[in-house]
Amino acid sequence: MELSGKKMDQEVFQRQREEVLAQWSTGKEVNFEEAVAYHKALPKSKVMAAKLAEGKAKGITYTQPRAGVALLQEHIELLRYLQDEGGADFLPTTIDSYTRQNRYNEAQAGIEESRTIGRSMLNGFPAVNHGVTACRRLMESVQVPVQVRHGTPDARLLAEVTLAGGFTDFEGGSISYNIPYSKDVPIATTIKHWQYVDRLVGLYEENGVKINREPFGPLTGTLVPPSISHAVAVIEGVLAVAQGVQSLSLGYGQCGNLVQDVAALQTLPVLAEEYLHKLGLSDVMITTVFHQWMGGFPQDEAKAYGVISWGAATAALGKATKVIVKTPHEALGIPTKEANAAGLRTTKQVLNMLKDQTFPQTEELALEKKVILAETRAILDKVLELGEGDMALGTVRAFQAGVIDVPFAPSRFNAGKILPARDTTGAVRLLDFGNLPFDEETKSFHQERIAKRGRDEGRDPSFQMVIDDIYAIGKGMLVGRPRP
Repeated sequence: MELSGKKMDQEVFQRQREEVLAQWSTGKEVNFEEAVAYHKALPKSKVMAAKLAEGKAKGITYTQPRAGVALLQEHIELLRYLQDEGGADFLPTTIDSYTRQNRYNEAQAGIEESRTIGRSMLNGFPAVNHGVTACRRLMESVQVPVQVRHGTPDARLLAEVTLAGGFTDFEGGSISYNIPYSKDVPIATTIKHWQYVDRLVGLYEENGVKINREPFGPLTGTLVPPSISHAVAVIEGVLAVAQGVQSLSLGYGQCGNLVQDVAALQTLPVLAEEYLHKLGLSDVMITTVFHQWMGGFPQDEAKAYGVISWGAATAALGKATKVIVKTPHEALGIPTKEANAAGLRTTKQVLNMLKDQTFPQTEELALEKKVILAETRAILDKVLELGEGDMALGTVRAFQAGVIDVPFAPSRFNAGKILPARDTTGAVRLLDFGNLPFDEETKSFHQERIAKRGRDEGRDPSFQMVIDDIYAIGKGMLVGRPRP
């Protein structure tokens, strides 16, 4: 199959489907027509796209945690706790690392070991191994929509099993679940694999079933400039809609500067609609997802609650449709269910306090929005130019040329030349632009902002600033200032 952003040929899809479903025994449980009927029988309250549409119309910001353990009953109990005690509006099923790498034999061993030991020996729920019937038991055990969250370059079988199992939301994308997660997987390969996932979702849509798709916004979660994550989100959104996706949640990871983060949340749907329209793709519901701080957390719980609350306030003032909630145990490892629920309750308290407040449209906000729009358009227009109008082909060439460059990503298909750092207000800027296609005015803006920080701190801007910024929040600050 040659790489193209066009809709997959149905015959090609069906041939590939036979191979995908044969990867593990539970693939035999997948019956598309029966799955469509199962979805149509779900109450509206469990359909992610329907609830997101309601939230968008009413200006509500919903909450969703991360969570997943190895065994079905324990996973059900965990999600019920987060629903009942945390008040989660949406629930996750975070998939284990073996499944993310399609290593189903090891995942099965993890299930057996978890049963023997009596606690989860996997860092998530191995949905492929548990199969369609188990996924439906999960769906029928909770009262709110459930999303599949993972980190999988090749999520084809995972999508088949979980969507047939009744999940109404599937997260990830060909860039966001490759470049930050894998070292040796070519982008063209993951684009094709995720086109399969999106075509599968499109088939459900064409049969009257609403499935929401959510590209992973934060990427590496470490000083990612909004224009980089926006460009990736728009690309993944365009590629998904081309395959028939109709409900799209675009994500963004908190950078920490309130004005920049609000500007990012306000510009993300604007850019998505603009490029979908430009490419002749329409009739798409777009919502936004805000990820609370994805970097290092303080070990002290009280300080961690401060970071969570700041993320909640930003989500509320930026009018995100959904916020992905962190826990006060973030620096310590996998959180207890109690800590996870506490993070949810903290977030909901702040959201409720701020739900009727709006962020003023200041000159500073207008400037940030202008910068983000200009930078993202520069990247996306170059992608389309490189691809001769084809977003899929352009994406591969853009990564080869460094036109898209994700900071601190492990992938060898990522240039890794750009270097971000904060300015004196905490906004993420660029010390080194690599091969990003920015004009001189844009570059001067970044250079001036970082130079001012250098003057304020009495030091020359350098890589040390980057290091200081990476560890700053864990040490109680946003900007990594040198010690006096």
